[in-house]
Amino acid sequence: MIMRRSLVVGNWKMNGNLASAELLAKGIIAGLGSNNAEIAVCVPYVYIPSISEVVKGSGLALGSQNVADKASGAFTGEISAAMLSEFNCKYAIVGHSERRSYYGDTNESVAARFCQAQEQGIIPILCVGETLEQREQDQTFDVINTQLDAVINLAGINAFNNAVIAYEPVWAIGTGKTASDEQAQEVHRYIRQYIAAKDQTVADKIQILYGGSAKPDNAKGLFAMPDIDGGLIGGASLDAESFLKIYHSI
Repeated sequence: MIMRRSLVVGNWKMNGNLASAELLAKGIIAGLGSNNAEIAVCVPYVYIPSISEVVKGSGLALGSQNVADKASGAFTGEISAAMLSEFNCKYAIVGHSERRSYYGDTNESVAARFCQAQEQGIIPILCVGETLEQREQDQTFDVINTQLDAVINLAGINAFNNAVIAYEPVWAIGTGKTASDEQAQEVHRYIRQYIAAKDQTVADKIQILYGGSAKPDNAKGLFAMPDIDGGLIGGASLDAESFLKIYHSI
């Protein structure tokens, strides 16, 4: 059995200003200690150059919250993977539920973003998950199958050797609802088994994160589950102390 390193990723979304972003990154770095888990922050595009300098030489990795689905060209407002790689972005979130629901990202465009990131040596964090309506209609696994298949069909199963999956129960993001440890583990186990049916080695290796409003008071129980390898953290990552408590609960 492969021992997977745990990973905690902060998604700052559209929050903060330059001064607060730098202060937050420095606060996280100061509290890292000797934890063996990996840690990263995905920051707004415009702060990537500054935070890239702040995290240099530290244990804190840098990521973006999205990446273009094309390599270059007349795509106003988009940021390419090649541009991100110039600032040492290790990760790029693709297919976040907010991008899918608010900005029309499709399974196909998410798969293209995934591939663009990998072409520049950036690790994509592929977000998958179901809405409350889909869960209530017992469509959770069908939705996740479709989201995973879009990437597998375009990139192949071996692409997941250099990727992360984040399970986002959309119904538990910003709603006050939280999946129980067992509910989260059920879906994480399903995702790993779905990958294993295509390649067991890939399934054993891939980090699958929980992305449904993890907080300091529930992180330890979630991270104790055998198929949950860490978290994609939203609101709690905007406070260094809270984020570090989550990180150190692994």
